[in-house]
Amino acid sequence: MRKRITAALTAFCLVLCLGASALALEPLGQPVQGMDVSAWQGEIDFEQVRAWGIRTVYIRAAVGQGRQDKDWRANYRKAKAAGLKVGLYHYVTARSQDQAQEQAEFFAGLMEGLDMDCRPAMDFESFGDMSKEQINQAALAYLTRLERLCGGKPAVYSNSWTAAHVFDQRLADYPLWIAEYGPDQPREGGPWKAWAGFQYTSQGRVQGIQGNVDLDRFTPAMDWENAATTPQPEEQTVLVQSGDTLWAISRKYGVSVEQIVQQNGIRNPNLIYPGQRLQIPSKSQKTGYTVQPGDTLWAISREYGVSMERIVQQNGIRNPNLIYPGQQLQIPS
Repeated sequence: MRKRITAALTAFCLVLCLGASALALEPLGQPVQGMDVSAWQGEIDFEQVRAWGIRTVYIRAAVGQGRQDKDWRANYRKAKAAGLKVGLYHYVTARSQDQAQEQAEFFAGLMEGLDMDCRPAMDFESFGDMSKEQINQAALAYLTRLERLCGGKPAVYSNSWTAAHVFDQRLADYPLWIAEYGPDQPREGGPWKAWAGFQYTSQGRVQGIQGNVDLDRFTPAMDWENAATTPQPEEQTVLVQSGDTLWAISRKYGVSVEQIVQQNGIRNPNLIYPGQRLQIPSKSQKTGYTVQPGDTLWAISREYGVSMERIVQQNGIRNPNLIYPGQQLQIPS
C-alpha cells in the first residue's frame, strides 16, 4: 500500500513538473544580453559596460508626470556613443485614464527628436487602491496614446504575477518585457504566450557600474524597427459613452471636431448623447483643425504626425508658443 501511494505521489509530482514546464514562456527570437538602469545606478561607464558583454540598455527617463530621471539624457548619449542599443522606459503612476494619457504625452515629449533603437516601455506596477478593471483601462489608455504619438507599439514591462493575474487580454497586443528572478525562463505570462524581454535578476554585477543592476535578455521584438503600428481601418465606428465630448473624441482619434461633425451630419456639436454611434473619418481626410482650449502646437503636431515647423510654415505663425482657441490651422499632408 505504501509503495502504491509513493508511486502515485511520484507520478503526480511528475505531472505537476511537466505542467509547470509547459507553462514556461518562450522568447520571441534570439535574445542578447541587456540591462536596465535608473538614477539609482549613478555614474556609468558605458564603454566598460559594452566590453563586459551588454548589447542593449533600457534607461528610465521619468517617473509619473513631470519628474525626469537624473542624468538620463547624458546616459542616453553615452550609451549610444558606446555602440549600445538604447531604449527608454517610463515608471507610470497614473490613477485614471486621463492621467495615463497625460503621462504618455509627457513621455512622448521627452523622446522628441531622439534616435531610438528600441520600443519605449511602460513600467506600470504600483496601483494603489485601483480595481483590476481600472488598472487595465489606465494601462490601455497609456499604451494607445503613446502608440499614436510615437507611431509604433510600446512594450509592457511587468513582473510575472501582475502579467498573469492583473493585466488582461486587452494588453497582450503589446510585447511583454517580463521580470521573474530564478528560473531560466519566465513561467507564466497570463494572456502573453512569449516574451520580448526577460529581466532575470536585480542583483547583477556589470563592469562599469558600482553596485547591483538589473540584468535582462532582449529579443529583436523589442527593437524599434519591429514596432510599426498596424494601419487602422479607413473609418471607425465609436459608441458615445456617458461624459464624452466631441472634442475629447477628436483628440483620441487624431481628427478634428469639424471632420466628425461633417462626417455624421451633426447640427449641434455640443449635443451628443450616450449610445450614439459616430463614424470617425480616416486621418488621410484631415485638411484643417480648429484650436481647442489647452492645445499646444507640439500636441497638435503629434496628433497629425507632422512637425511643428511644417505647421508653423503652412500657417505663417510668428510665435509658435501663441495660439488661441478657435484659431483655424491648415495641417500639411
